[in-house]
Amino acid sequence: MKRLLTAAALTVSLASPSLAAQCGGGFNSFIKDLRKEAQSMGYDAGLAKRFFANVQQDQKVLAADRRQGVFQKNFTDFTRHLISQNRINTGKKKGQQYSKVFDRIEREYGVSRGVLLAFWAFETDYGGYQGDFNTLNALVTLSHDCRRPELFRPQVFAALELYARGEFDPNKTTGAWAGEIGMVQMLPADIIENGVDGDGDGKVSLKTSAPDALLSGGKMLSHLGWRAGEPWLQEVKVPADMDWSLSGTAAALPISKWQAIGVKPRSGAWEAKGLKGKLILPQGRKGPAFIAYPNFDVYFEWNQSFTYVLTAAYFGTRLMGGPVFSEGNPDAGLDGPQMKQLQKKLAALGHDVGKIDGILGAGTRAATQAEQKRLGLPADAWPTRELLNRL
Repeated sequence: MKRLLTAAALTVSLASPSLAAQCGGGFNSFIKDLRKEAQSMGYDAGLAKRFFANVQQDQKVLAADRRQGVFQKNFTDFTRHLISQNRINTGKKKGQQYSKVFDRIEREYGVSRGVLLAFWAFETDYGGYQGDFNTLNALVTLSHDCRRPELFRPQVFAALELYARGEFDPNKTTGAWAGEIGMVQMLPADIIENGVDGDGDGKVSLKTSAPDALLSGGKMLSHLGWRAGEPWLQEVKVPADMDWSLSGTAAALPISKWQAIGVKPRSGAWEAKGLKGKLILPQGRKGPAFIAYPNFDVYFEWNQSFTYVLTAAYFGTRLMGGPVFSEGNPDAGLDGPQMKQLQKKLAALGHDVGKIDGILGAGTRAATQAEQKRLGLPADAWPTRELLNRL
C-alpha cells in the first residue's frame, strides 16, 4: 500500500537525520540506498522500484552546476544580459493578459505582479523555455554528487511523493538542470507545500497553466515571509561622502536615518517612510544605489545569488513603471581571476567567502567591506585593484 504524505509529514520526513548528506559511491548502490530509504519512509517497495527503475546519472547536469560564469558579471552588465526591451514589453502584455490572476495574488498573498512577472521572465522567459533535463535524473545526480546533497536528496523524496499522488512522471517530467519544474521553476517540495490550482481544473499544472504557476509562486513567496503590500526596492541617490560601512545587507536603518545622512529617492518620494531599509551599492559608492526594504530579504529564499536577486528585484520595479537605474561612474571592478585571487587572500585572513569561484557573492562582499574598513579605504563592499594590492 502506497503512503501519501501530508505537507507537514513530508517536511518532518525530509528533515530526518537519516537523510543528512548521504552521497557518493557507486551510482547503482546509491539508487539501492534511495529505494531502501523510501521504504523506510513508508512507501511501497513496488512503487519505489518503479519510480527509480530508469534513473540515470546525467553528466550534463554536473557540467551545468559547475558552469555559472554569468554570475561573474557585475550588476550593470548582468541587467543588460537579462533585461531586454522585448522582455519588458512581453511582461506588460502578460500583466494585462492575466490581470485577474495577478489581482487575486495581490489580494490573497500581497505580492505585487511586478515581482512575479520578473521571476517568470528570468526563470523561463514567461514559460517559453522551461528546461529539457529529466527532473528525476537531475535530482538524483545532484544528490549523488557531494557538493550539496543536503539540498537535493530531500527533493528526490518529494518527487517520489508527487509520483505517489499521480502528479509526477519519472520518465517524462522535465525542467531545469537543478530539478526545478514549471513556468516559475519550483522544486518538488515547494510544489507540495505551495502548489495552487489557479485555473480550477482540479490539478496543479505548473508547466502548462500560467494561473497555477503564478498563484503557486505567490503563495510560496508569502510562506517565505513576504510582507503584504510593502515595497521591496527603491533607487536612491547617495551623498558624495558618508560612512560607507553603513551600506550592505548586514544591517538596516530607519528611513529617517537614511534621510538624515543625505540619502534621497532618485525620483518621487520615499515609498515607505515607516520601514527600515538597507543601502545596497552593487558596484560601490560611485555606481547604482538602492534602498532594499524588508521584502528584499525574501528574494534570497528563492535564489542565493546576490546579483540575480538584485536584478530580479530591480526588474520588478521596472515592470511596475519604474525608471531605468542610473549607472553612475563606478570604479573598475575585478575580473574573474582577480576575484579568485581576492577571495583566496580574504580566506587566508580568516573570512568566510564560501567557494573560491570568482563570484562577488554576499560573503565576499562582507569580507571586502571589513578589510576596506580595516585598511582605511571607503568601506562600500566593492572590491577594486587597489584593495587587492593592499592585501
